[in-house]
Amino acid sequence: MKIIRFNNKKLERIYNRRFIRSKRIEEKVKQILEDVRLFGDDAVIKYTKKFDKVKLAPRQLKVSEIEISGAYQNISQNFVSNLKIIIENINRFYRRTLRKSWRIKDADGFILGENYEPLEKAGIYIPAGTAPLVSTVYMTALPAKIAGVKKIILMSPPDAKGNINPHILVVANLLKVDEIYRVGGAQGIAAMAYGTKTIPRVDKIVGPGNIYVTEAKRQLFGYVDIDMLAGPTELVILANRHSNPKFIIADLKAQAEHAGGVAILITNSKALAKEVKSQVDNINGFIILAKNMEQAVEVVNKIAPEHLEILVNNPNKLVKQIKNAAAIFLGPYSPTALGDYVAGPSHVLPTGGTARFFSGLSALDFIKSSHIIGYSRKALEKIKEPLEKIAGIEGLNQHLDSLKARFE
Repeated sequence: MKIIRFNNKKLERIYNRRFIRSKRIEEKVKQILEDVRLFGDDAVIKYTKKFDKVKLAPRQLKVSEIEISGAYQNISQNFVSNLKIIIENINRFYRRTLRKSWRIKDADGFILGENYEPLEKAGIYIPAGTAPLVSTVYMTALPAKIAGVKKIILMSPPDAKGNINPHILVVANLLKVDEIYRVGGAQGIAAMAYGTKTIPRVDKIVGPGNIYVTEAKRQLFGYVDIDMLAGPTELVILANRHSNPKFIIADLKAQAEHAGGVAILITNSKALAKEVKSQVDNINGFIILAKNMEQAVEVVNKIAPEHLEILVNNPNKLVKQIKNAAAIFLGPYSPTALGDYVAGPSHVLPTGGTARFFSGLSALDFIKSSHIIGYSRKALEKIKEPLEKIAGIEGLNQHLDSLKARFE
C-alpha cells in the first residue's frame, strides 16, 4: 500500500474512480441479450453450455422441489438456527423503513396523496463464481419480502455438475422465494428482463455480479429496473493515533479477500500509517495521510466509499460530518463483516463514488408510488388563474380548453 500525503490533485484518481466499461464486453453482452430476446430458453441453454460447461434441457433450468429438499441434507446442523437470528435483525431494520399511503383533503374538495404499492415480480441474482454468496440471498430477498413483492425468483449459475450451492437453496427456501433457476451471467439477466417460456419476466433485478452481469443490467435498465451498477467492493477506514492498529490491519486484510477489493486507510497519524503499511504492504489500496481529522473527513466525503469504518474513540462526533458513505460502522467493535453478514441493513451497496447520490438496497426499492390528485369544481376554480397563466406561456391551447370546458 502506498502512503499518499493529502493533496487533492494527487487524490483525483481515487475521487473520480468509476465503473469501467469495455467496448468489447459491451458488444459481447449486447449479442447475448439479443439472442435471449429472440430465442428464449434455447439461447439461455446455449450460453450456459458455453460459459458454465453445463448442458441443460429446458425442464432442468428450474430447480426442482426434490433438489431443494435434498439440500437440507448437505448443510451444517446449526445453520438454520443461526440464520433465524440474522433474519430477525434484517426484519427489524427494514420494517422501520416502510411508508404508508397517505391523503390530505380540505373543505374545498382538494385531495392530494400517494399510494404505495409493491412490485409484482422481482429477480435476485446470486453470483457463485469465486464464492457462493449465501448472504446475498437474504440481503436481497428479505427487503423484497418485507416490501410485499408478490413473486420473487432467484437465479444463480450452476457448478460443473449443474448444481447450486445447498446453502443458497436452503436460504431461498426458508425465505419462501417462489422459483429458483440454475442460470448465470448476462444470459440470466436477459432471461429475467425479457422472460422466456420457462423463466418469468420480472419488474426489477437486484444483486451483484461480474462485469458481464453488470453490463447486462446497464444495457437493460429502462426495460427493467435495476438496483445499481456496482463495481469492486471498497473499504475506507478513518483512524487516528488512538486507534488499534491490530483492528485496522485485520479489517484491511479482510477487505483484500474480495476479488478486486480496494482498501484505504485515512489517518492523521504518521506512526500509525507506517505501522499499518509494514503489515499490509501487498494489499490493493492506499494509506492517505491527512494533517488533521477535519481534512481526513473531507477526503472521505470526496471518496464517497461503499463501507466506512470510523475507528476512533468517539465516532459519534465524526459521523455527523460524513455526508457521502453507503454504510458507516461506528467504533472499534463494528467491523465491516457485521454489515456483510448479520447486522440487518443489506450489503448490496453503491460503489465507485456513487454513494454521493445512491443508497444501499432497501425495502423501498421494491415499492412504487402513484400520485393521487382530486379537485372539486370549487377547488379547480380557485387554482384556475395560475393554471391558465402557465398553459398560456407554454402555448398549449388545448390544455386551456380542457380547463374552460369545465366552466362553460
